Amino acid sequence: MVQRFFDILFSSLALLFLSPILIIVMIILRFTGEKEIFYIQPRVGKDGKLFNLLKFATMLKDSPNIGTATITVKDDPRVLPFGGFLRKTKINELPQLLNILKGDMSIIGPRPQAKRCFLAFPKNIQKSIIEVKPGLSGIGSIVFRDEETMLDNPEIDRLLFYDTVIAPYKGELEEWYIANRNIFTYFALIFITVWVVLKSDSKIYKKIFRNLPEVSHNDLKRYI
Repeated sequence: MVQRFFDILFSSLALLFLSPILIIVMIILRFTGEKEIFYIQPRVGKDGKLFNLLKFATMLKDSPNIGTATITVKDDPRVLPFGGFLRKTKINELPQLLNILKGDMSIIGPRPQAKRCFLAFPKNIQKSIIEVKPGLSGIGSIVFRDEETMLDNPEIDRLLFYDTVIAPYKGELEEWYIANRNIFTYFALIFITVWVVLKSDSKIYKKIFRNLPEVSHNDLKRYI
């Protein structure tokens, strides 16, 4: 109940103060690209129920059926010009404040996954993740905020790399959050989220949370 109170408070204040930016973005999207303002996609939520996640449109409308489907890579040709800016600044995620007000999401929690990516998690982690509401941000989102760069290697099978390298560790991080979920973690992750948006190369999360799961795969160690 305490976390829900702060979810409503912070998301309402954010929508109020950010409304001028949101309106400008909506106008630009309406007159550029494919003239789509929002991108709506079913994501796996609490108790495994699907909900419609809101984002600002940044990619071609048929993106889930093109190329790497639900996985986005660096300099992805499906990303529209203005969409690249929105993704880099994370402004494209702000419509999810409405999902938070509605109760589908929390400000902090496991990143809501498309069904295909959710099923890439080991079964035991899938069970843990759906115990809580997904979040606008969280430890998985922070650690893997540069996931597109991690997948920027044309010599690898990107879908296989996601399923066998990224998804298992991301799942461990989400499981860590669920096991350590409390009001301190909630506020610490909000602070870290703001910090890494301003300073994208920061690894401050390692200093604040010293008991995160160890990274075992060499291809991830250079990024995390």
